[in-house]
Amino acid sequence: MKNIITQFSRLFVGILFIISGLIKLNDPVGFSYKLAEYFSEPVFNMPFLEPFALAIALFLVILEVVLGVLLLIGYKTKSTIWSLLILIILFTFLTFYSAYFEVVKDCGCFGDALKLTSWQSFTKDVVLLFFILILYFNQKLVQPLFGVKTQNAIVALAVVLCCFMGYWVLNHLPIVDFRPFKVGNNIYDGMMIPDNAPKSEVEMVFIYKVNGVQKEFTEKELMQIPAGATFVDRKDKIIKEGYVPPIHDFTMEKDGEDYKNRFLRHEQLMLIVAYDLDKANKEGMAKIEALHQKALIKGYKVIGMTASSPEQIEAAKKRFGLTFNFYFCDAIALKTIERANPSIVIISKAVVKQKVHYNDIDQLKL
Repeated sequence: MKNIITQFSRLFVGILFIISGLIKLNDPVGFSYKLAEYFSEPVFNMPFLEPFALAIALFLVILEVVLGVLLLIGYKTKSTIWSLLILIILFTFLTFYSAYFEVVKDCGCFGDALKLTSWQSFTKDVVLLFFILILYFNQKLVQPLFGVKTQNAIVALAVVLCCFMGYWVLNHLPIVDFRPFKVGNNIYDGMMIPDNAPKSEVEMVFIYKVNGVQKEFTEKELMQIPAGATFVDRKDKIIKEGYVPPIHDFTMEKDGEDYKNRFLRHEQLMLIVAYDLDKANKEGMAKIEALHQKALIKGYKVIGMTASSPEQIEAAKKRFGLTFNFYFCDAIALKTIERANPSIVIISKAVVKQKVHYNDIDQLKL
């Protein structure tokens, strides 16, 4: 019985680690955004790690996949299980911290393929911790499946394939797109809220300064505010979050006007997406104006989309000789559209038709 439970744990943990790791390895940039949230000031206040978020993300997801493979084939059982235990303890701490303090709502455990709440992520890690502890206390039952040379070859192949996959998706696009702006999706459909969708429950909170200290009062507690208290601010506290459509905060703003509905009606619309023009790849930006002129000949409406300031836009237009207009959209929304900075998206009547990395501009079909 002990052996059956141990072998089940081996399969369950190994397969789940491989699946979870591959999903994140498919989109390491997206996972790096989650790590950057953890490193940010409101969470762990380690901003010095933010520039290394992508490198750390790649290391962790490759490690996750490789450890899953090592466990399945029984490679160096003791060190493999110890590594899994350390990793799951780290993940469990992060997901508990996120859930308890409500700082990072989605840990990105399964990327955009499967969205879990913070408490669901924590529960998943507790379950994994349970099965890894079974493996830890029954290490002798986890035996190698192959000879030493075959084991070494499998490990080497797993590492090489993971590194190649990481290199490929960083220089092109995710192999499988799980995001709401994937090819074939209608943007309007992604913004719709069903009639029967659950509504958010919001409570107004009033902040008063009482004896030099700021205190919060709900609507029901307003009669308890002491005399002499000074009003500071009012905020809305979300008690229960309602339905949030897959596409939100998507705008095409310029001079205070949102042109989204006007542009999405175009049959041939090209978006040049660069969420941060200062950080945009210089070689990629240098290709954009030639693409713009080619698209104009083909009858396309071409616009840029960015979260950069007007000053940054003017500087980029001057530096790269860009002659099309840029429209504002929230940086998070733009990062959701595409990971490359810049990238190109072709839309026809609100339906996403093509998306390419700046390295693959020659693959666009206009």
